[in-house]
Amino acid sequence: MLRGKKYREWNDSYERRVTPDFVRDLREGQVFVFGTNERGDHTGVAAQTAVERFGAIRGQASGMQGNSYAIPTTGTMRNTGICVNQFIDYASSHPDQTFLVTMVGCGGAGHSVPDMAHLFSRAVDIENIWLPRQFWNELI
Repeated sequence: MLRGKKYREWNDSYERRVTPDFVRDLREGQVFVFGTNERGDHTGVAAQTAVERFGAIRGQASGMQGNSYAIPTTGTMRNTGICVNQFIDYASSHPDQTFLVTMVGCGGAGHSVPDMAHLFSRAVDIENIWLPRQFWNELI
């Protein structure tokens, strides 16, 4: 557990990396990260937003699509974890972009916030990945 000055420094870093609850527009270099099913139907709220606003492509279940990045979350947690790690690797290799992760897997896929948050634990030290406050609360 972090204490004192170290905690304040870490908390300041975390506070500036919280994905807004509702993302309607993206700034230059930002990418909207959303969950979808393994067919890429993009029927959830965030997935529909990705299609309507950020260039997501129906039928493409994972990876970059326009200004969005899809992570399939309706399969097993093991497969979801593999896809999350692929995303983290991708984001790490694109430091010029900022990735706004939504509540991936916590809607229609039915995964719990703690389970999904812990899949993103590698993202804590990656400055260009922003996470929902609920994920941060599980990770710090």
